[in-house]
Amino acid sequence: MMQAPVATPSGFSQFKTLLGKDLRLEIRSKQMLTSMGIYALLVLIVYGAALAQTAWGFNILQMAGGLLWVLVVFTSLLGLNRSFAHEKEFAALDGILLVPLDPGVVFLAKAASNVIFLLLVQLIAVPLFAFFFLASTAPAATAPFIVLPLLVGTLGIAGIGTLLSTITLHTRGKDVLLAVLFIPLVFPLLYACVSATSMALLGVDDFGDYWRSLAMAGGYDVVMILLSWVLYGFVLDA
Repeated sequence: MMQAPVATPSGFSQFKTLLGKDLRLEIRSKQMLTSMGIYALLVLIVYGAALAQTAWGFNILQMAGGLLWVLVVFTSLLGLNRSFAHEKEFAALDGILLVPLDPGVVFLAKAASNVIFLLLVQLIAVPLFAFFFLASTAPAATAPFIVLPLLVGTLGIAGIGTLLSTITLHTRGKDVLLAVLFIPLVFPLLYACVSATSMALLGVDDFGDYWRSLAMAGGYDVVMILLSWVLYGFVLDA
C-alpha cells in the first residue's frame, strides 16, 4: 500500500510559524526588548548631559529630527545584533535550513519580527524623547506626521539589517562589522527620514518637500528589501 505524500505547508504557513517562533521566544526571554529599551534610555541620558551645557537660546527643534534618528538607528543596531542570538546559541538556524523552506520566507519572517520589536521600542523611546527634550518647546501642529517616516524608516532598517546581521552572524567582531556595513548602506534612508521628521516637527507651509523625502525613503525600502529578499538564499548557503 503506497503512502500518501506529505503535503508541503504553504509559504504563508511557513511565514506564520517562523514569525510565531520569534515572537514566543522574545515574550519568554524579553532579552532583545529589554536590552534595546535600556540602551535607548541610556542614550537619552547622554543627550541630556550633552545638551544641558548648551546656551539658553538653543532651539532643540532645529536638530530634534537628527537626534531622534540617531536614537533609532543605534538602538536598532543593538536589536539587530541580538536578532539571531537564539539561532546562533542553539544552532537553530542550521535546523531551519534542514527543512525545505524558501529562503525568502525565512527572510520575511525574521524581518517582520525585527519590525515589530523595533516599533515596540519606539513606542516607548519616542514619547520619552518628546517628554525630556520637546516639553519646553512648541512643536508644530504637523508633529504627528513623524509617524510616517518612523514607520517607513523602520521597515528599511529591518529589511537591510536582517540581511546584514545574517551575513555577519558567524564572523569575528560581528557587532563592529555589522555597524560598518549597516551605516553606509542605510545613509540614504536616514537622510530622507531625518529630513521628513525635521519638517514635521518644525512645520512647513508646503508639504511637497515632506512627501518627496518620504517617497525617497519608500523607494529605498522597496529596492533594498527586494534585493535582500533575492540575495538571502545566497547568504544562507554561504
